[in-house]
Amino acid sequence: MTQITPEALPAELHKAAGTVTRLLAKLDDSSVAEQSKLPSWTRGHVLAHLTGISNAMTRQLEFARRGETVELYDGGMDGRNKAIELAAGHSLAKHTEAVTAAVDAAVAAFDSLGPDDWQARIAYRDGTVFDGGLALWRELTIHASDLGLGFGPETWSRPFCEHLIGFLAARVPDSYKFVLQPTGLPQLSIGNGGTSIAITGMLTDIAAWLAGREPNLGSLRATAAADGVDLPELLPWPAPQPAPR
Repeated sequence: MTQITPEALPAELHKAAGTVTRLLAKLDDSSVAEQSKLPSWTRGHVLAHLTGISNAMTRQLEFARRGETVELYDGGMDGRNKAIELAAGHSLAKHTEAVTAAVDAAVAAFDSLGPDDWQARIAYRDGTVFDGGLALWRELTIHASDLGLGFGPETWSRPFCEHLIGFLAARVPDSYKFVLQPTGLPQLSIGNGGTSIAITGMLTDIAAWLAGREPNLGSLRATAAADGVDLPELLPWPAPQPAPR
């Protein structure tokens, strides 16, 4: 499995940010208010979240430079949710200004890092600046697909899918091991349980399913002991840890 490095990550962040910018240009005020691919969220909600998570990651880096940590969102998850609801109904012009400024600032913050800065501690998942950069990559890429504007999971790159699969291995129930068999690529396993289930399909479809999104390129097939079975239920998406006390 390909492992993204701190040296390679900034270029991936620029690509993801460019996708968000291109998709903003496809919208108008009426389409911003339409349903996104996420239940109960309009496209405006998704755009408000992209603004919020980008600003949050910039703040993580600002504190890390001072050798300090701060919770991901001002006001915690309640603050995050309130900010999204307040901004969701904004006009396209306001969303475009907010998203562009927030994403550009976050990407610039990661661009400015030196080789030793990537391992500085941040509060997000009690991890490092590098963990924060990976999170921003996931957020920009996945939520760009959630806008439902023709940039679905089928467009996700192989490095992104392989990173996402590794990150979402935490969703495998304890009793299972998933033997992933992406079409035309080497198989890989996630999970440590005693019951093996083979999941066969396109790499992008496997990554989308693990991320709770709809596979677009074809149906996935699950087998156990050579018999077809239903795709197993997954554990919740790994939640960010609270800031250390």
